[in-house]
Parts: sequence; C-alpha cells; structure tokens
Amino acid sequence: QASQEELKAAYRRLCMLYHPDKHRDPELKTQAERLFNLVHQAYEVLSDPQTRAIYDIYGRRGLEMEGWEVVERKRTAAEIREEFERLQREREERRLQQRTNPKGTISVGIDATDLFDRYDEEYEDVPGSSFPQIEINKMHISQSIEAPLTATDTAILSGNLSTQNGNGGGSINLALRRVTSAKGWGELEFGAGDLHGPLFGLKIFRNLTPRCFITTNCALQFSSRGVRPGLTTVLARNLDKNTMGYLQWRWGIQSAMNTSIVRDTKTSHFTVALQLGIPHSFMMVSYQHKFQDEDQTRVKGSLKAGFFGTIVEYGAERKISRHSVLGATVSVGVPQGVSLKIKLNRASQTYFFPVHLTDQLLPSAVFYATVGPLVIYFAMHRLVIKPYLRAQKERELEKQRENTASDILQKKQEAEAAVRLMQESVRRIIEAEEARMGLIIVNAWYGKFVNDNSRKNEKVKVIDVTVPLQCLVKDSKLILTEASKAGLPGFYDPCVGEEKSLKVLYQFRGVLHQVMSADNEALRIPKQ
Repeated sequence: QASQEELKAAYRRLCMLYHPDKHRDPELKTQAERLFNLVHQAYEVLSDPQTRAIYDIYGRRGLEMEGWEVVERKRTAAEIREEFERLQREREERRLQQRTNPKGTISVGIDATDLFDRYDEEYEDVPGSSFPQIEINKMHISQSIEAPLTATDTAILSGNLSTQNGNGGGSINLALRRVTSAKGWGELEFGAGDLHGPLFGLKIFRNLTPRCFITTNCALQFSSRGVRPGLTTVLARNLDKNTMGYLQWRWGIQSAMNTSIVRDTKTSHFTVALQLGIPHSFMMVSYQHKFQDEDQTRVKGSLKAGFFGTIVEYGAERKISRHSVLGATVSVGVPQGVSLKIKLNRASQTYFFPVHLTDQLLPSAVFYATVGPLVIYFAMHRLVIKPYLRAQKERELEKQRENTASDILQKKQEAEAAVRLMQESVRRIIEAEEARMGLIIVNAWYGKFVNDNSRKNEKVKVIDVTVPLQCLVKDSKLILTEASKAGLPGFYDPCVGEEKSLKVLYQFRGVLHQVMSADNEALRIPKQ
C-alpha cells in the first residue's frame, strides 16, 4: 500500500546508504555498487504502475511469466490480474489433456467372531478348535479415473469387483459429463456387469437459485427379469451460512423419502436425518467435533434406530502424515452385534477394513474394540510414525537447504556487506537517538530459538541483526510490516524451512525492554 512518495523516500534513503561514492575502501565500494544496483532494480519495478501491479500480485514469478510483452501499458491492476489468469488458463489447458483424477476404494471384510463367540458348547468336541479362526469373508475393489476432453467435457471410467463368501461379480461404467453453464451440468452413464445387464443412466445438476440446487438421477437397469427403472431426486437449500437442508425421493427397487439437515462449522459437524421407505425406515443423529490441532483430530458419535434395529457408533480420526488420515469406529447394535471399522485415506485412495467381532452384545468385545485400536495407534505413532515423519522432514529440509545453498550464500554475503555499509549511518542514528532519549536497539537476533525443554537437543540457529534494525529506526520508531523479515536489508535466512522469530532488546526513554516477534508478524516498537 506504499504511496509513490513513500517509495521515493525509501529509495533515496537506501541510495544514500549504499552509494558507491560514499565509500573509499575498494572492497566496500564494490559491495556498495552491487547493493546499489539491486535497490535501483527494485525501484524500477515498483515505480512503474504496471510492473508494480504484476509484482504485488504475483511476485518475481509474475515478472518472469511469458506473454507480458503483448499487454498494453495502460492497464489497471485488475486488468493485469485478469490477463495473468488468462495466460495461466492457456497453460493449464495444455496440461489438461494429460491430467487424470484417480479415485479408488479397497474394502476387506474380516470375520473375527471366533474370538468372542467360540465359548459355546458346540466347540468343545471339535478337533483343532483351540485356536480362534479369523477369515476374510468379503472384498470390494473400485477404481475410477477422469479424462478431460475439453474445458467443459470430461469422460469418467470406473469399475468395481465384489465377492462375499466365495460368490461375486463386477461391473464397468463409462460416464460423459458436460458442464453446460455456470449453473449446471449433465452426465450420461453406460454400464455393464456379469451380475446385472446393461445400465443406462442420466444425471442432471442445476442451481435453481444462489442458495438452492437440485440433482436428478434416472437409470434403466436391464436384466433377465426385464427392465428395472429407477429415479432419485435431491433438492438442497442453504438454510444459513453453515447449514444445508436436503430432501430426497427415491423410486424403484428400494423406494424411500429422506430428509436431513447438515450443519458444518469450523469446530463441529452435526447431522439429523429421517427416512421413510421400503424395506427400511429409520432416524439418525450424528455429531463430530473437530479439534483445531495440527493433526486435525476429529471425534464422532452417532445413533441410528429403525425397523432393522438400533446401532450406536463412536470413533475418531486423525491425520498421520501430509496425505494420510487414519480413523477407527466402533459399532454396537441390536441385532447386528459389535464391529470395529478401520479406515485409511491416502490422498484419493480409501482402504476400509470392517471387522465383525461378535453377533451378541458382549462388554468384553466393546472394551477390546475401543481400547485395542487406541493402544496400537499410540504405540505405532510413538515407535514408527513419529520417527518416520521426523526423518522425512529432515530429508526435505536437507534437500531444500541443498537447493537454496548458493542463493542463501549470496544473500548472506549481501547481508554482511550491507551491515558493513550501514556502520556509519547507524553511528549517526544512535547519536541522534541518545540525544533525545529515544529508541536504541541494544541487541537483536533473528532465526530459530529453542525454549522448550523437549527440544533442548535441537541446535539454535540465529544471526545478529542489531545494526540492520537500528538502521531502520526513524523518529524513535521501528515499524516492520507483515512479511518475512529475511528480506530486510542486512538480514538473510539462517535456517531455511524452519520456524523463525525476531528477538529484540531495546532501550527507550532510558528503560530496557524486550520483545519477541514471529517471522511474518508485524512489529512496532516502542509498544503503544
């Protein structure tokens, strides 16, 4: 937001500081010339309204973007932003032909009822029944990929295979989706499988108003018994900023009418639903609490009651790496029994493991289903996940340091040269501030500080920035904006990729004060 007058004032101040003619020492003169040229390049960019608009919005990469030579010089910042987005769109469209969006699910059902139900009398005389039998009784695999054909048309190819107790089948589907306007899209679907005959479907999405949309899905399933038509319509409306209401009608083999309200906020997710239908009618209430921690921990619980019985579920999920989320849910129901469901989301792939523990309501099954996953998770997290993530972070930091080593070395040399060139100006600033009992920077450090005992074995990485900060003092004030302090004159990044802070010990009106500021945090001293 700096005005042209402020830019000129800063440019003049830095020119006076780095002007080669002010330094007689040949080495200082050479360093001053290099820094003076950098300041001049920066001023050339910022004093031109067009290049400044490009730099303010997109940084250096915007200035290096191909295609600006054809842009008119009189365009405003908004027009330049639009032009940049157009150039980016053209580049994205070239990449579009090679892009897919793979999604997959692997589900493995495990029957572990022998662990808890094996104490019945029928097992007493069965040879070899001393060990419980755990077996896989069902599997499901599905995969889909998207192939963009044009900016508005997409082809989606999907397939699935299922098996249960030795019997199973599969199907393959092809869908063609076209975005007709900003308000809607349509999709044609064709499918075939070994259990069912050909499938033809049509799906339409449409925004009716800014707060309301409708989705309709029609399908014709051909089989040896004839044609089975199906129709599903969903009407949704924004009730407020965080709440959606849904009405669903389903007509066909399993006809039903469902209404639900979903409220999703930054800290919670609440759903209530009621369904009337054939063969099942039910009511469901669920709540999920979202913790605002680094691992994005979520705790959830739900109650579902209907003609099929009653089911209570509770569980949690947590981010275990950058692209992976692990979750576990315990399901207790009548007459379903007790089950443990483990789910791992890895990017766009989902791995699901439902483990059926018992057909009865046994407290021991509920206890082990609850405590077992917790114990295993914390043991794995401490012994495997945490060391792996720490090693991975170290490798990434090391790679980042290697890639930026030459650049950082250059920045360090520039910063050290700037500090030497600032000495005379800083001496005059200190004399003026002492005369008026103003602001004097006693000591200042920038980099990685270690204050936590749990991190005491980590290495402190800081640089002394007392001189550069004192040089920025004007009229007994030091004002730093919300930006990384590594870009300030006389500063450089001493620990690439790590969290940094600025620690300042200063004197104002003869009294000592100390302040600590995060790297991207604005700072104003003396404090108001």
